[in-house]
Amino acid sequence: MTATDRSLELINTAAQAAADKLAHDVIAYDVSDVLSITDAFLLASAPNDRQVKSIVDEIEERLSKELGAKPVRREGDREARWVLLDYVDIVVHVQHSEERVFYALERLWKDCPELELPADAKATRGKAEEHAASQAADDTPQPGGEWR
Repeated sequence: MTATDRSLELINTAAQAAADKLAHDVIAYDVSDVLSITDAFLLASAPNDRQVKSIVDEIEERLSKELGAKPVRREGDREARWVLLDYVDIVVHVQHSEERVFYALERLWKDCPELELPADAKATRGKAEEHAASQAADDTPQPGGEWR
């Protein structure tokens, strides 16, 4: 079994919305062969809670306006560290970068086929590492005791 056309439409719209709000490492998996409750997972992350919330809000708004889809369940809003949007056909996970590394959902679903995403969403790959490296550089003392 493979993800339905509707699931792919939802995934692509959500992935583009996430990319437009500067999400990191957007990736999607076809989980229809291993799960009976949904067709696909979309994973995205952000370096802070406020951006996680912004990405989630944009995904929800785009799916509603463009495709008439509303989530049947939304979890994790209060802390905005890991927000889950359940659209039945797809499940969207937007995680704080620290949670993304800790829970490593990619490891769990690595045997599932990766879904093709829009170019903007693909371009987000590696952004979390770039962000972490730039933060580390900013926290490095410079000669003379100055911080960058």
